[in-house]
Formats: sequence, C-alpha cells, structure tokens
Amino acid sequence: MFCRLVILTLAVWLSACSDNRSQGPEYVLAFSWHPAFCETAPRKPECRNTADKSRGRFSLHGLWPQPGNRLYCGVNGAEMDKDKRGNWRALDVPRIAEPVWQKLRDVMPGTRSSLHKHEWVKHGTCYRNSDIDAYYADSIKLMEWISASSLTYLFDANLGRQVTGKDIRDAFEHDFGRGSGDRLRISCKRDPDSGRQLIVELTLGLAGNIAEASSLAPLVEASPKTDPGCPAGIVDPPGFQ
Repeated sequence: MFCRLVILTLAVWLSACSDNRSQGPEYVLAFSWHPAFCETAPRKPECRNTADKSRGRFSLHGLWPQPGNRLYCGVNGAEMDKDKRGNWRALDVPRIAEPVWQKLRDVMPGTRSSLHKHEWVKHGTCYRNSDIDAYYADSIKLMEWISASSLTYLFDANLGRQVTGKDIRDAFEHDFGRGSGDRLRISCKRDPDSGRQLIVELTLGLAGNIAEASSLAPLVEASPKTDPGCPAGIVDPPGFQ
C-alpha cells in the first residue's frame, strides 16, 4: 500500500512539473517606456527631440533567446569586442530589408544609437536560422501586440502618476488571459534629478514559435512565471521633467 501511494504521489508531481514546463523555445521580450528611458539617458540620439511622439509609447529594447547565457552565436572575437566596448555603429551586421527596417525604426527609436546592431550581434545571432529579417519581423509583431493592448492604455491614462505592479498585471491579463501577468517583470529606476521612482522597462517571458503565432496569449501562457520586480512606480510623461 505504501509503495502504491509513493508511486501515485510521484506521478502527480511529474504531471505538475510537465504542466509548468514551457512549450518550445523560450524568449524574453524587453520593452521600455521611452519617456522614462530618456529621462535617465537624455544624451542618447533617440532622446534629443522631446517633441517626438514616439517618446510616449513603449519601445523595443530587444528579443532575447533563452537561457540568458545564450549570446553571440557564431560572432567572431573582433565583433564581440566592438559590441562590449559600446562601439555599436562599427558593428558589421547584415542589411535589413527595407519594409522591416521602416517598421523597426518606428518601434525601436534606439536604432538612432545603433541599438539594432547591438541587439542582433548579442542576441539575434542566436535566434532561429540566424536571419536578421525574421528576428526583427518577429520582434515588431510582438511590439504591435503590446502597443495595441490595455497595458499601453493604462500607461497613457496615468502619465505623471504612480501605477502598481497589480495595476500593470491586471491590465495585461485583461487582454492576454488570467495568469499572463505573472510572466511580466517590472524594472524601475530613480531619476537622479527629481528623485522620482520611474517605471523604465518591462520584460515578458514567451515560449513557442513567434512567427506562426496569431496571438500573444499562447506564447505568454507557455512561458514560466517570473519575478514580479518593482512593486510600483511613476509613469513618466513625454518631455524632460
């Protein structure tokens, strides 16, 4: 009887573990609240035009294949050294197809600082088939879902005010399903000038085939839960405060 109980308990535990495993390759999507990013990095080329409407939106930081130490796939030492020294403009990367490039410039203002080169060399080379157009087309697709979501509406409706981690997760779950907020991690940074605690970036766990996905929800659902991060922060409005 004892042996049967042990076997049954083990079977239930293994089933639970199976349910918690991600389905397919795992990724982290990092996206910044651009006004807050610029508040802490005002000299960046993408932050010089304070009237730029894109500064009031989420902006693409990067799409990172997991695990986190999966970096610089097939990149030679010279290129890796340039990247680590921050000499991003000198990086030798494949040409991005014009239709993809036009959309990328919109969702990733950091292209003005050659962020796209850095992200490709460090992370994109480890993406499926090492295809720069596929990497950025999939990144753009994800950002379009984020930009059209209740999460963006929440930030737009609370410019200059504090929102909590619960507020953010509730907004995310409104569109992408119960528990999806558990895949979001919030990063905050204190503005050295005003002392305000700003929400600077969100990271989102994903798993599966992004190219074939017709919705963000199943990609999020298949991903493991993550640490919630910062409990609350201010949504920085466009323009330097």
